[in-house]
Amino acid sequence: MRKPIAFLLTLLLLAVLAACAAPEPTKVPTSVPAQATQVPPPTKPPEATKPAEPTKPPAPTTAPTVAANAPKRGGKITIALWQSPTTLSTFLGAQTVMNEVLIYVVEGLTREQPDGSRAPVLAKEVPTVQNGGVSADGKTITYKLKEGILWSDGTPFTCEDVKFTWQVWMTPGVGITSTAGYSEIDTIECPNPTTAIVKYKNFYGPYITLFPRIAPKSAGDPKNIKNWEYNRKPMGTGPFKVQEWVTDDHITLVRNENYRDAKAGQPYLDQIIVRIVPSVDVGMQLIASGEIDVLWSVTIDTTPQMDKMPGVKYSAPPRLGGERIIMNLAENKDPADPTKPHQIMSDVKVRQALALSINKQRIVDQLLYGKVALLSSELNTGPYACDNIKPYPYDLTQAKKLLDDAGWIPGPDGIRVSKGAKYAPDGTRLRLKYSTTSGNKLREDTQALVLQDFKAIGVEAYVENAPSATVIGNWAAKSPRQHGNFDLIQYSSTAGIDPHAQMAQWFGSANIPSEKNQGGTNIARFSDPKVDDWLKQAEKEPDMDKRRVVYCQIAQQVYDAYPVIYLYQAGNAYAYRDRLQGWLANGFNSMGWNAQDWWIK
Repeated sequence: MRKPIAFLLTLLLLAVLAACAAPEPTKVPTSVPAQATQVPPPTKPPEATKPAEPTKPPAPTTAPTVAANAPKRGGKITIALWQSPTTLSTFLGAQTVMNEVLIYVVEGLTREQPDGSRAPVLAKEVPTVQNGGVSADGKTITYKLKEGILWSDGTPFTCEDVKFTWQVWMTPGVGITSTAGYSEIDTIECPNPTTAIVKYKNFYGPYITLFPRIAPKSAGDPKNIKNWEYNRKPMGTGPFKVQEWVTDDHITLVRNENYRDAKAGQPYLDQIIVRIVPSVDVGMQLIASGEIDVLWSVTIDTTPQMDKMPGVKYSAPPRLGGERIIMNLAENKDPADPTKPHQIMSDVKVRQALALSINKQRIVDQLLYGKVALLSSELNTGPYACDNIKPYPYDLTQAKKLLDDAGWIPGPDGIRVSKGAKYAPDGTRLRLKYSTTSGNKLREDTQALVLQDFKAIGVEAYVENAPSATVIGNWAAKSPRQHGNFDLIQYSSTAGIDPHAQMAQWFGSANIPSEKNQGGTNIARFSDPKVDDWLKQAEKEPDMDKRRVVYCQIAQQVYDAYPVIYLYQAGNAYAYRDRLQGWLANGFNSMGWNAQDWWIK
């Protein structure tokens, strides 16, 4: 039981003056409420009044230590975003920067944790087959909702709000960004205020990714959504609420008094100012000077600069996906015929040799200061991570042997030529075109190192870069990756938390681009009947644990076939001043995902 501080000090002083043996003090609790004031050490009595030799009471050292590290309530911080949102409506906007504001205000049924797993937010638990939340056929998902949740205006959150959110997503002709997933829902039933039964037309694998933001039924008529006040001042159940938005200047967020953990003192901060700055460079200057407390999304190659800034820290959490080189397994022609092999890279031994020849750790150490991990597969982290798949090793000796075995022998100038190669006529030079997005210094520097590694095994590669809109554009833009007139293309890709869509798009035979399938995104022209069968199997499996096993089979099969050379994991950094406490980086969610825990030291 806690006693007023003044009363505790009085008791201690009286005990000393009376020269009585001090009773053992009540054990200090291991946690102290946010409002608690730090307990000072007892005042030492004057020597003249001190009798012979009383028993000295134990010094209450625990309380100051805990109190000093305990969250403190109050204060404000300033966050800098170097992009400006055009709306705060999750229905009408698709900007990443929009979500960096909404994360403080609007919550969903579940959310991504730092390890990529799902945790309940407005739901009591994440529905699964095991807990009965997912039916055997996967077509019915039951969410048990938390009781006592209030919107920031004090009205109750209920199943009707979940149903309304779905109805808004499905409103035609009003500019909704995407109905993906929501269009698979047949109906939502609300048998009571705290139960939402979502019934799908067919099993939808990434069902758990839906409803990341819930809107109140009071937001307005969906048909009039473009005129909603909600679009600039969304009402939510999160720790903060929007007080003011001055376009292209700042957004002021203040504490939500109706937040569910308000009785525990959360959120600790009174206010968050979201300041819009013209560039990341300006943001770097502001955080160095202390004018802002947090800077959103800076590239890893800026970390040495931040290392020299007193009081500035940064975090670069692991993320899904990353940088890779995609190899073309079909003929290099515009448009390519996927049934005709590439003269050089249709041979898996050549692809493996290229993968083993690249010193990926050197790239990370020299260009990224050793601050990101090597990439091993599409499923490098998160709930579907395949931990048994390791990055391709660096092995020049084995790479050379593979090329020898594949019928590529060193020529007079050291560059290999074919002699008995599987698909190339004798005398063909081992020469490859290597492309990436122009103007990206990190990628261009990566190319320079890779070219050195290729040359070391007798492979001649030359650079032919183009703007991003061309390199990773669509069929109409005559993108080489779509049309197939390329050898090697480097860029970054990321599978979703639920990887089915991306795995099918990137490695399913049905998604190989062609004139008849211009939207296909199987850029490598990779085709494997086993992978196609496993994709069908995973698509129909509602048990997430069983799906993970299948996806890892696919990832391993792709890994062993070498259509992609995985380089390094994706990752940007967040910079913050060391006075901000409670920070926890999350590569699967927006920066402010745990803002209720933030406090000022």
